[in-house]
Amino acid sequence: MELNNVKETQVLIVGAGPSGLALACDLARRGVRALVVEKSAALFPGSRGKGIQPRTREVLDDLGLGDAVREHGGPAPVGMIWKEGEREGEYDMFRRAAPTEAEPYGEPWMMPQWRTQEILLGRLRELGGDVLFSAALTGLSQDDDGVTARLTTGEVRASYLVAADGGRSTVRRALGITMEGETVDPKPTLVADVRIAEAALDRLNWHIFLTGAGMLTLCPLPGTADFQLVAQFEEGAPDTAPEAVRALVAARTHLSEGDVTEVRWSSEFTPRAALADRFREGRVFLTGDAAHVHSPAGGQGLNTSVQDAYNLGWKLGQVLRHGAPAALLDTYEQERRPVAAEMLGLSTRIHRGEQERGAAAQQLGLGYREGPLASGRAGLLESGDRAPDGPAGEGRRLFDLFRGPHFTLLAVGTDTPLPSHDGPLLRTFRTETAGAYGRGLFLVRPDGYIGWAGEDTSGLAEYSAELGLDLKFA
Repeated sequence: MELNNVKETQVLIVGAGPSGLALACDLARRGVRALVVEKSAALFPGSRGKGIQPRTREVLDDLGLGDAVREHGGPAPVGMIWKEGEREGEYDMFRRAAPTEAEPYGEPWMMPQWRTQEILLGRLRELGGDVLFSAALTGLSQDDDGVTARLTTGEVRASYLVAADGGRSTVRRALGITMEGETVDPKPTLVADVRIAEAALDRLNWHIFLTGAGMLTLCPLPGTADFQLVAQFEEGAPDTAPEAVRALVAARTHLSEGDVTEVRWSSEFTPRAALADRFREGRVFLTGDAAHVHSPAGGQGLNTSVQDAYNLGWKLGQVLRHGAPAALLDTYEQERRPVAAEMLGLSTRIHRGEQERGAAAQQLGLGYREGPLASGRAGLLESGDRAPDGPAGEGRRLFDLFRGPHFTLLAVGTDTPLPSHDGPLLRTFRTETAGAYGRGLFLVRPDGYIGWAGEDTSGLAEYSAELGLDLKFA
């Protein structure tokens, strides 16, 4: 992608990681002009964030990626503990639940981060967008009307800028936003993508090797021929060179160096948890690792990042395209920062063995009940709750009705007259029953949460106006 004709855009997204690409997809389907710039020459090549939680699967499904996620991913394998070259027995580290009508995804899904980014980029291109690679941010300034970004490829003017450029965010540092955090575990960790000779190790389990030198795991990555290797070290920086990775596997497992046929990518890190003191500075927003850094043990970092984008995308769309008050953008930090703090705590406790990977890790119970956009309750639900799935008749699901960049007004078991809206922003649906809802009216936000709920339409018009919806009542 050339910058020649892209001197101005509505939203400039710095970073082509999961949050940046998810945001770009969401904005593209809303008709918002967005430019994604990435300092690297290509997408991130490693598996790093490999776990897709059930709530994130719902988000990706709404973005049009449900089939791709099913095709390229798979369930998390059950752990197999090894000791001195012998199998000690299985250990399942995840809560697994059967799908229900309200929660169609019941278990974590494995897909390497490079694949997640690959399918997000493919979807972005389908929607008419793209990424400008080898374009690093060198500086920025902002005024009342927008942001001017200086890139190695030229200067870009945008109404808003979103930092999706990772834990060492150039944007965050340029703004002087600090991150408060802690070292979760002082032991350094190596992570790598390797290939193992087929006869040497099966792909049916997540293999866990316990040794005096530290734990090493080899997890088969669905849809690939790779294993993700993770190894803890007592001290010192791990050597990430291919020959050192092979030697490490031979030293801590029953495999030989020759069984590691390829080292495709490797990196090292020290697990830490950190949270930015604010997620916004004027017309600049922080998402993903630029706003919060997690221990990978909880499988929450990538998932929280994608959901940051999902929350911010519809709000930018309403302000830029549909006349919603700019104050709507204030609710991004108000809603997402408490969630990020909660998930950071969860990740840290899981890393330290203080909490299991239970229902909380699936993120289906997260919501915004105490948030600024929550108004009312009805039936079995309260505003701010995740809007459950369920049958909608004629072979359809409620998620089929919700899918897309619109709001949905759901009327369950009531004949209250429904308002209309001039345009594609609102769909209405009336049903006699919806098991997880109970009786009432529910305005479902574009990100799948209930914004407003009530027994009748009292207060709905006023609430909707603050979101850029102009409802008409007969």
